[in-house]
Amino acid sequence: MKPSPFAWSAPTSLDEALTVLTRVGGDGKVLAGGQSLLPILNMRLAAPGHLVDINRLTELAYVRVVDGSVVVGALARHAAVERDDPAYGVQPLLRQALQLVAHPVIRNRGTTVGSIAHADPSGEMTAVLALTGGSVQVASGDSRRDVAAADFFAGPLESCLVPGELAVSATFPSFAPGSGTTFVEVARRHGDYAVCGLAAVVTVADGVVTSARAAYVSVAPTPLVLDLTDAVAGAEAGGADWAAAGDLAGEQVDPEPDIHASADYRRHLVRVLTARALAEAAGRAAA
Repeated sequence: MKPSPFAWSAPTSLDEALTVLTRVGGDGKVLAGGQSLLPILNMRLAAPGHLVDINRLTELAYVRVVDGSVVVGALARHAAVERDDPAYGVQPLLRQALQLVAHPVIRNRGTTVGSIAHADPSGEMTAVLALTGGSVQVASGDSRRDVAAADFFAGPLESCLVPGELAVSATFPSFAPGSGTTFVEVARRHGDYAVCGLAAVVTVADGVVTSARAAYVSVAPTPLVLDLTDAVAGAEAGGADWAAAGDLAGEQVDPEPDIHASADYRRHLVRVLTARALAEAAGRAAA
């Protein structure tokens, strides 16, 4: 199939882009990397009347470390974020997750902020933003606002963005000292969307676990963040009962079945992957 007819604009500055978005309102759709949008257009699951192509807004193609957080501009490609060493030093979860996003050719074109704005509940970067307690900076013609991750995702493929707004950057704060992170997932083929996946962070002080949290993809309509500390708090990092934490997570999820997996299988994966991820994150925290 081919997309429905649409008009196209290619602004060369942020102000111009916001002016166009204000003018076209709900008929507009932002095109950045296009790795999520173009397939939807081709299948006619979306039919915007106007595409606003922001690929000339090179002012938004940045990855910065600011006050202990990683700030990613709307035109920064996945590959640029993945390879950025200062960003890895502040928030290693970004690279750990991005290595699992699709394939290198997709990461060379797709954008991290665009993936978040797409709000796919199977998208790795939604979980990273949620687990870090990050935020999205949103601009329109006459206002700017910061939206916390907990408020940004409204449902499957639905964010809090309103017509005329553009997500200009995303901020990923660092974790507390002594924290280790990882991202694990199960997919039918490497590069496919995960049947189940999670970002995990474990904080260790003097060899003892003080915090364990995880954010899940493909098990809820929006990124699901669970605090699993009660299952392992006070245990030595090398001997904590991570399976108990997995069981606790399994009790708190309510996945929907689909053509890829049953609800019971997804719940099983939550238990197994949670135990595996938390153990790996704890090992990195204690290293």
